[in-house]
Amino acid sequence: MPRQFMIYQFDLFSDPYRGKTPAMPQWQDFPEGTRQTLTALMVRLFVDYANDVSASQSMEASHDA
Repeated sequence: MPRQFMIYQFDLFSDPYRGKTPAMPQWQDFPEGTRQTLTALMVRLFVDYANDVSASQSMEASHDA
């Protein structure tokens, strides 16, 4: 019988004191390249969201005129 590996996905909404989920890794524990990539993706997410919000607000303003 082949060995079955357990894969854990971090659950942001579970009780952290239950002890059944692994601890969330610290930011410093990630490799530098991973931190840079994640930071770039987060910045892109924020900028895209801000552009989308400002575009929708300008569309709403033009409909009111």
